[in-house]
Amino acid sequence: MENQHAQSLRRAAVLTLCIVAAAAIGWETHLRSKNIGIAYDDGGPLWSDKRARVYEPSESTVVFVGSSRIKYDLDIETWEKRAGNAVQLAIEGSCPRPALEDLAADPNFKGRLVVDVTEGLFFSNAPPSMEKPVKNIKFYHDRTPAQRASFALNRLLESQIMFLEKENFSLNATLDALEIPSRPGVFMMPIFPPEFGRVNFGRQTLMSQPFLADTLLQNRVKGIWQFFAALAKNAPPMPDGELNAIFQSVKAATDKIRARGGEVVFVRTPSDGPYWMGENAAFPREKYWNRLLAETGCKGIHFADYPALDHFVCPEWSHLSPADAVAFTQHFMEILEKEVGWKF
Repeated sequence: MENQHAQSLRRAAVLTLCIVAAAAIGWETHLRSKNIGIAYDDGGPLWSDKRARVYEPSESTVVFVGSSRIKYDLDIETWEKRAGNAVQLAIEGSCPRPALEDLAADPNFKGRLVVDVTEGLFFSNAPPSMEKPVKNIKFYHDRTPAQRASFALNRLLESQIMFLEKENFSLNATLDALEIPSRPGVFMMPIFPPEFGRVNFGRQTLMSQPFLADTLLQNRVKGIWQFFAALAKNAPPMPDGELNAIFQSVKAATDKIRARGGEVVFVRTPSDGPYWMGENAAFPREKYWNRLLAETGCKGIHFADYPALDHFVCPEWSHLSPADAVAFTQHFMEILEKEVGWKF
C-alpha cells in the first residue's frame, strides 16, 4: 500500500510539473509572438543598481533625473559611444525633485547632473507623483545583501524570459489590462499598452516596432494624455506660496551640488501637437522655465530654442521614437558642448 501511495504521489507531482511547464511555455510563446521584445521590471532594485553608479568619475559620467521623456529621448548607446557613462535615474509619471534632493543630500555626489523638466510633474506635490521616487530612494538606502543577490539572479532570468516582467505580464497586470470601467466608489486608472514602453537594463525606455506601426495603439496613448490633461485642467491652481517653496527647494538642492564642485543642467525635452500646446498654455515659460533658470543660476536647454531639437514629431505627442532618440541625443550632446562647455 505504501509503495502504491508513493507512486501515486510521484505521478501527481510529474503531472503537475508537466501542466505548469506547458502553461509557462505556452504563455511565453504567446508573449514572444507579439514581437515587442524582452523588458526589465523598472522598480526599486533596477533603479538602485543605477543609483549606485553616480560616484563614477565625473569626467566620464553624467547622471539623468526626470520623468518619462528623458527615459525615451536619451539614447544611452549613442551617448555612451561618445561620452562615457549615462546613469539613468528618471522615473515615469513621477516628479524628479525627490531624486534631485537625494543626490543633493549625498556628500559623495560631485558629478554632472541633467534634470529633465516636464512641468506638470516637476512642479507637482501630488502624492502619486512622489510615490515611486520616494519608494525607490528608500529601497536604495535600505537594500540588503540578500536583495542585491536576488537582483543579480533576477537580471539573468529577466534577460531571457518575458513572462517574468511583472509590470505588464503578472496576473494582476493582466487583470488590470482588461480595463474594467470606473464605477461609483471605484476609480480605474487607464492602462498603457505594453507595446508603448520596453525598458532595457540601462533603464532606457523604447517604443516597440508594433507600437510605431499601429496608429490605434498610438491613439490609445494620446487618449490617456487627454485624460490626464482634463484632470489637470479641473484641478485648482497651485497657490503662489507652494510654488515659491518648490523653487526654493530646487535652488537649495542645486546649490548643494554645485558647492561640492558638481554641475547641474536643466533640459526641456520635446513634446508636440495638442499636448505641447496645452503644456505651453498651462505652464508659461516666463513663470516656470525662465524662473527656474533664474532662481537656480543653472544652465538650461529648451527644445523649442534650437532648430536641431524643435522639429521632432512624437508618435503619441509626448515621447520620441527610438530612431529620433538617437538624433536627439546626438544634437543634445553637441549643444551641451557648445552652450554648457561640457567636454566628451
